Amino acid sequence: MSSTTMRPETIAVRVGQLRVGGGAPIVVQSMTNTDTADADQTARQVIELAEAGSEMVRITVNTPEAAATVGEIIRRVRDAGLSTPVIGDFHYNGHVLLTRHPECARALDKYRINPGNVGAGERRDENFATICNVARDNGKPVRIGVNGGSLNQDLVMRKMQENTDRDFGRTPEEIINECMVLSALESTELALECGLAEDAIIISCKVSNPTDLIAVYRELAQRTRQPLHLGLTEAGMGMKGLVWSSSAMAVLLAEGIGDTIRISLTPRPGGDRRDEVYAACELLQALGLRSFAPSVTACPGCGRTTSTTFQELAERIELYVKERMPEWRERYLGVEELKLAVMGCIVNGPGESKAANIGISLPGTGEEPRCPVFVDGRPFTTLKGNYDELAAGLIGIIDDYVANRYG
Repeated sequence: MSSTTMRPETIAVRVGQLRVGGGAPIVVQSMTNTDTADADQTARQVIELAEAGSEMVRITVNTPEAAATVGEIIRRVRDAGLSTPVIGDFHYNGHVLLTRHPECARALDKYRINPGNVGAGERRDENFATICNVARDNGKPVRIGVNGGSLNQDLVMRKMQENTDRDFGRTPEEIINECMVLSALESTELALECGLAEDAIIISCKVSNPTDLIAVYRELAQRTRQPLHLGLTEAGMGMKGLVWSSSAMAVLLAEGIGDTIRISLTPRPGGDRRDEVYAACELLQALGLRSFAPSVTACPGCGRTTSTTFQELAERIELYVKERMPEWRERYLGVEELKLAVMGCIVNGPGESKAANIGISLPGTGEEPRCPVFVDGRPFTTLKGNYDELAAGLIGIIDDYVANRYG
């Protein structure tokens, strides 16, 4: 599947060392949830997200203290050997922070501007233009990020009144969706008038309802060639956030819409911020658009698999692959294409195992604990023993295969 299946090729925008749009691979991004004024904590999370697979990381820049710390954060990220672009997220006071903290403006790789949160009335365009001018003078791209929760209310009220006066019969949802697209396109025109080049502008229109997201981005994709950042905002926690995000984004990505993506998951207290990165990578890999890490196929289990051994083994292999990927990615070209299978019984186990590069078929409940292992579709060995012995044996086979196949 191509990322430009239906939509014409977009304009390419350079963000740091990354190319966004123009037929480049779809980029995964995420955002820190630390206090940006804490340079140590924020830099550490940027590094963690980047190492997990986030190819751009956004940080909040909301106070003078945060703006003053941006340069130090990015220095620490670069000292860690990472070239990952760091993006500044600005609301309400971005025009002030960027002009009063020139080091912040120079250090960031891109600015995110929400046109609904840059001021009211005549000051709105003036403040928006100030940010665009700073971006132009520093050679930085911007993302014009329209958000359904902070849409320009003057525009909304004007369109609502027009709907009433002319009896268009449109629903409030349809009007909001239209305003999202109009806000993005009008703001893009203003940015161009300020001297920003076409190849310095990325657009997003984020809403929290999957069907609205699909409608908005289909319309947006027909009306602009700017690269589009795709994401469902305020998706929610856990399974709900994953399902709602993927249900909308998969449809759009399959239609060639989306040049960068973020799955915005609400983390549980103390949860791992990297989960949203892993989810975005899995989505692109599931659609055949990118490969980020070896895939692990596992059966769902049934009455034949009342033992938890295959579940524990599948989880252990997934964690092992995740732990090794930072090193493997550097040493073994193409290891992302590796396919693994951990199957729970003999019904589909041998067939699925043969379809993987490495597959193990556990016997299921009540059967002799002999587990055939297949490598590239052929019988390789039979593992026996308890969970720890099976895990150690399978990990050894995986390590040898990776070193010999991709070394």
